[in-house]
Amino acid sequence: MNTEIAERISKGNKAYCANAKLIKSKFVKKNNNMKIYKTTIRPVVTYSSETWTLTAKDENNLHIFERQILRKIFGPVNIDNMWRIRNNMEIDKLIEGAGIVRFIKAQRIKWMGHIQRMDQARPTRKLLD
Repeated sequence: MNTEIAERISKGNKAYCANAKLIKSKFVKKNNNMKIYKTTIRPVVTYSSETWTLTAKDENNLHIFERQILRKIFGPVNIDNMWRIRNNMEIDKLIEGAGIVRFIKAQRIKWMGHIQRMDQARPTRKLLD
């Protein structure tokens, strides 16, 4: 699982680089950049995440990836004419607790409900039972 998640994070970085010019543009608002992140970058990283078994290290790597992207989207903070990068707590406040790990866990719950509604004869449902 660790290698799969590392590959997904790598592909997420490539997806960011493909959209970096648009994200870094001064003409695109931050909320539109968040929409770009949620529709083009996060799905690349979370593809097939319903089947992942996340360890604490994997969760930490996913948090690190997401915070790097969000720091680029939201940019630095100017306090008393001193520029600094946003810390983790500020990033968490901006996304209001809707981080990538929480998204993955919600996807897993949705997938579980989907399997529960399947016909008893389906192989996936038999495997679950």
